[in-house]
Amino acid sequence: MNPAKSKYSPGPAPKELTLKIVADDKGIKIDASGTNADGTPTHVAYDAKFDGKDYPITGVPNADTVTVDRIDDHTTHSTMKKGGEVTMTVHSVVSKDGKTRTSTFSGKDAQGNAVNNVVVYDKQ
Repeated sequence: MNPAKSKYSPGPAPKELTLKIVADDKGIKIDASGTNADGTPTHVAYDAKFDGKDYPITGVPNADTVTVDRIDDHTTHSTMKKGGEVTMTVHSVVSKDGKTRTSTFSGKDAQGNAVNNVVVYDKQ
């Protein structure tokens, strides 16, 4: 995660976050690990197919499932739910050169506060 290019509302941003993605035409596997602003470790993971079905997600306090739609070769749209209710959407776009991924998060956190984050990841 590139903190200089990312915007967290509400903040603060994590101290660091590394995102690993494995994807093909059928689905996507996400594994994100890092350290929150308060120093606690964070780990989010899911393995979902692009079939409109809910899949388990771990490490997200405001979600227990995720649905991922592939819009095109560079774009995905994820819908996170808790108890069947939508809590967050994430629109992710990978740059044409494949070096940057920008994810826009919209919804509510576990406390019900509005979340509007734009998180930029640089390929390592």
